[in-house]
Amino acid sequence: MSLPRRLAFIDVESTGAHPVRDRITEIAILRVEDGVLVDRWESLVDPEAPIPPLIQQITGITDEMVAGAPRFEALADHVRSLLADCVFVAHNARFDFGFIKNAFSRLGQPFDAHVLCTVKLSRALFPEHHRHGLDALIERHGLQCGARHRAMGDTEALWQFVQMAQARFAPDALLRAAERAMKAPASPPGLPEGLLEAIPDVPGVYFLHAEPEAPPPGRSDRPLFIGRAASLRARVREHFAGNTRKGKDAELRERTRRVEWIETAGELGSLLLEAERVKRLRPPCNRAPEEGEDAFALRFIDNRRRPPIYERVPVAGTDPAAWADLHGVFRNRREVDNRLRELALLYRLCPRRLGLESGTTGACSAFQARRCAGVCARRETVAEHDARLRGGLASLGVKPWPWPGAVVVAERDPHSGCEAWHVFDQWCHLGSVDRREDLQAVDRGRRFDVDTWRLLGRWFGVPAHAAAVEPLAPAPS
Repeated sequence: MSLPRRLAFIDVESTGAHPVRDRITEIAILRVEDGVLVDRWESLVDPEAPIPPLIQQITGITDEMVAGAPRFEALADHVRSLLADCVFVAHNARFDFGFIKNAFSRLGQPFDAHVLCTVKLSRALFPEHHRHGLDALIERHGLQCGARHRAMGDTEALWQFVQMAQARFAPDALLRAAERAMKAPASPPGLPEGLLEAIPDVPGVYFLHAEPEAPPPGRSDRPLFIGRAASLRARVREHFAGNTRKGKDAELRERTRRVEWIETAGELGSLLLEAERVKRLRPPCNRAPEEGEDAFALRFIDNRRRPPIYERVPVAGTDPAAWADLHGVFRNRREVDNRLRELALLYRLCPRRLGLESGTTGACSAFQARRCAGVCARRETVAEHDARLRGGLASLGVKPWPWPGAVVVAERDPHSGCEAWHVFDQWCHLGSVDRREDLQAVDRGRRFDVDTWRLLGRWFGVPAHAAAVEPLAPAPS
């Protein structure tokens, strides 16, 4: 036989994509034996939790529809009998399998089966095509689907696809493809079945946790690691690839028991969210962010004969438009000293006058090495030295904001449909909204953050990114 004798085509609809946290709202099963459909069953399921509005919009299954439906525990025996001795067939099968396995697990019952994924089957049979989602299969092969995103409609489309494949391919070719489609992926230790398959192929930020369950509301839920990705699914899978035997990924693979994620509309949204969460949660496996809460700039002190000849001015949380005679933005003394050393070399400045070298009399070490013009040896006046210092400090100023006012960056992911509008002014992130009509509600107050400033400097340094901004309309009076 090119395919196993007993197949159970199955599709589940759910309250979300997480096989542990979310719940089943509908199940459909077609049991096929020796190529003949012998049983057809479907049922709504009470998830005992509200269905998010977006999920209701996608599936058409509402809270009212499932309110009187049986719970999974009432259906478990019948589901098990329909699946008994069958190969579990589904599209992105580990996702559906994970939901069924976890539903049985919550009842204290084990469940296992051989699994055949029709995504993998399509890839094996039609390698010339790049898209193998169910919508692509329906369009490419002319499959009939009476109700897309409803369990029975999707299940019937899969049964048609397999029938088409059996008619089109020789038994040995179909057998080889089925073997590839039934090959179980490496399952990371400690992660629930189907979790990696449930992660969407969209941009976003992910969180790797050591605790299998989220703590009660109000308690800290500090992750081991926070990352971002253009494809959440691909990036998280990289962490758990079989060749991660040493280093950070190996440690994460061993310690991770839960994965959470937040979808974003694009790369900029992921950058902003990752930076905010890493700074706030400080996960131990991320590179520790440098302290930036007390970010400061330098202000030159006129007519000061002895060091220090500049003062630190705190800038975190302030409005950059109100800054006057400030130079650079620094997180700590080390950053300041490194930049002043660079200026000393470029402009032949005295490290003693800059506060980089101790001593009060005699020439500095740089003068002896002919790298200082000699203010310390009375070879030039303090005014001459400080004029060059002022010129050097001017190069450290925050780059002028390129636009006359606040601007908007719009993002949209074509696969998920997720949209976002990010608002910026004077290198500050004023806020983000997921509806254009909410832009006017964004607080226009500017509060400087050094990490956001550096992030935006890199982002808007790309000409295509800078060209994509649009001005924010003035707030209504």
